[in-house]
Amino acid sequence: MQADAGHPGSPTEAPQPPPSAGSAPVVVLIDPQLGENIGAAARAMLNCGLDRLRLVRPRDGWPSDSARASASGADRVIDGVTLFDDTAAAIADCARVFATTARPRGLVKPVLTPREAAAELRGLAAAGVPAAVLFGPERSGLTTEDVALADTVITAPLNPAFSSLNLAQAVLLVAWEWGQVPEPDAPGAEQEPPADKARLMGLFRHLEDELDAAEFFKSAEKRPSMVRAIRAVLHRAAPTEQEVRTLHGIVTALSGRRLGGAPRRRNGAENS
Repeated sequence: MQADAGHPGSPTEAPQPPPSAGSAPVVVLIDPQLGENIGAAARAMLNCGLDRLRLVRPRDGWPSDSARASASGADRVIDGVTLFDDTAAAIADCARVFATTARPRGLVKPVLTPREAAAELRGLAAAGVPAAVLFGPERSGLTTEDVALADTVITAPLNPAFSSLNLAQAVLLVAWEWGQVPEPDAPGAEQEPPADKARLMGLFRHLEDELDAAEFFKSAEKRPSMVRAIRAVLHRAAPTEQEVRTLHGIVTALSGRRLGGAPRRRNGAENS
């Protein structure tokens, strides 16, 4: 790997790689604090052939001159940035989400190294399954709530006594591993992909509303951890869109039985 010998803000002379395929993972930076770090992350992405960047609540606002300067010519990434108010919205169209963290924070989720995650991401891309990789703010990393939205945790095998990376380093580590994995052969038999996160979040809201109505959560203090545990089970199952519709139908049927009447229809949920 050869570093750019010029000024950090000057564009490199090497030709930029072609645009990434639509199924390549998107990179989501949550609460990034400095434009310079966003730009350095964008540069790292394009070095490895990724160019879809999403920002959630960038502290210093957007657009950012400092981000563009630090990107050192990765203008395609900077120009294509999309902004979101919250993490759930940023991943709504993604079926698989990976969270980068040094601490799984007590959540029961599969944990992969960047190399293992890259191989899985390549497989998802080959199958046309939209995926995202989450990176937290520079000082604190991802919150427990953000990690809970993910299906899989990525943890790098670093020195346990000193495992912190700056934002661009973390992005480069994951992006570089992605770039090293050869594209797999096209999948054989078609398999229905997991439902996207927007549909899964709709199921969560439906189920949690009915559990609230049934007074399932006896303790307000324990409700958040219980909700995370329920969501983790469904995240691990990775249900398809049809399976999500079926689960909506099951919840609706059970709520109707509880109320002693016909099952209520909700948000187009189908008992099929």
